[in-house]
Amino acid sequence: MSFHRVYSVAVFIVLASLDNVAISLVPPLYSPISRSLGVGEGALGVVTAVGYLVTAVAAVGWAYAGDRTDRKPVLMIGTLIWAGGAVGTVFAGGYWAFLAAQMLAAVGLGAVGSVGFSVVSDLISPRRRGLVMSLWGLSQGIGTLAGVLVASQLGGADWRRPFLVLAGLGVLASAAYFTTADIRRGQSEPDLAAVFAAGEEYEHRISRADLPGIIARRTNVWLILQGLTAQAAFGSLVWLPRLFQAKAEAQGYDEQSAIQIGGILATLFQLGGVLSVVGGMIGDRWQRRDAGGRAKVAAIGILAGVPLYVLLFFAPLTLPAPDGRSATALVLGALFTTPSLLAAFLCALLALALTSANSPNWFALIADVNPPEHRGTVYSLGNLVNGVGRATGNGLVGAVFAALARSFPPPTNLAVGLAAFQVFFIPTGVMYWRASRTAPADIEAVHELLRSRAATESAGGTLRPRR
Repeated sequence: MSFHRVYSVAVFIVLASLDNVAISLVPPLYSPISRSLGVGEGALGVVTAVGYLVTAVAAVGWAYAGDRTDRKPVLMIGTLIWAGGAVGTVFAGGYWAFLAAQMLAAVGLGAVGSVGFSVVSDLISPRRRGLVMSLWGLSQGIGTLAGVLVASQLGGADWRRPFLVLAGLGVLASAAYFTTADIRRGQSEPDLAAVFAAGEEYEHRISRADLPGIIARRTNVWLILQGLTAQAAFGSLVWLPRLFQAKAEAQGYDEQSAIQIGGILATLFQLGGVLSVVGGMIGDRWQRRDAGGRAKVAAIGILAGVPLYVLLFFAPLTLPAPDGRSATALVLGALFTTPSLLAAFLCALLALALTSANSPNWFALIADVNPPEHRGTVYSLGNLVNGVGRATGNGLVGAVFAALARSFPPPTNLAVGLAAFQVFFIPTGVMYWRASRTAPADIEAVHELLRSRAATESAGGTLRPRR
């Protein structure tokens, strides 16, 4: 792979993390934002939930446009829109202005994941898709962690500050697209290698007539539907900083310090997501021997992580007494000297490592079972269902916490609610197992389609020369 292509992959992976920074800024700051805007925390949970849904719906339109046209301008426009939403959030003086600004940002965010995925899938050969897609997914996880960390550390005293920083990064990100390589659709496919070697272009683009076939592809059905239940569980986890904040407050910390501690702990406890790279590599190796291998890796990881999450939520979290140190120094100093904190960290590390195997193998499977001109759209349809599941999880869990608070004081109500939502991972694992049975035939059908197109169009001289 040339240096410019490696650089382009790196740019798209880094930029993909920024949309998750934007998405994750609000939840760690629920308490100060709610106080500033004069609304309850539940109302802000609705903003987050609706934002997930708006992003997912917008992504379908962005992806369809990207599968039909030049993808780079689409990405630039989307990035500038979400940066504008971040600016609007800074100047929001009331709840409805805050909601409108967040929805504007959500519309722009829809372009980044769906169109960016299509571009990255055209940069990487099928043999290494799991590895590179693990980096793609990891960048989004890092973005989520960065958002939590930035929000908790910069926003503890002034909740508007993190959004101002994000707006500036959005403008820089839009400019960065100019420096990436010109990515040709389908250029990573071995079946189309002769086409590009001859200096030609792959001309097929998605049309409305393709949509029934996309939905009828059996592996697509399972890959799309699993997001409904998976994201209901993952969506509930945005409240993890709030759980740790409540545990810190129960031990005598003031709100600002507790917010910082909650953000740091949530960041540390989600470092297991880094091991998604291992899940992607295992998926690549298993896939070479078994065309259903990626789906099997995802199924095993999702199901094995459930009991570990439940243990994490109920694990005792003993913190040192407040002694004037910063939250970061306090938590890091106690991590390896407090057995309960270390045990919780190791439990979280393993739980995240297992469930993170889902992400790279999901991305890679979408690329494996669909021709190049369909991938952005299929990704966005999956993301739409993900958004519905995530919005449902995020919205319902707040109501569940409130209902449980009548019987259990914080943080017990938060732990019970989060544990209950992990049940949604079970049907997710089952659907991945079903995908492992249908994927081999769908992958072979894509290979046959691309070989047929390459042979027919080359013979007929209908491919457009590259300019």
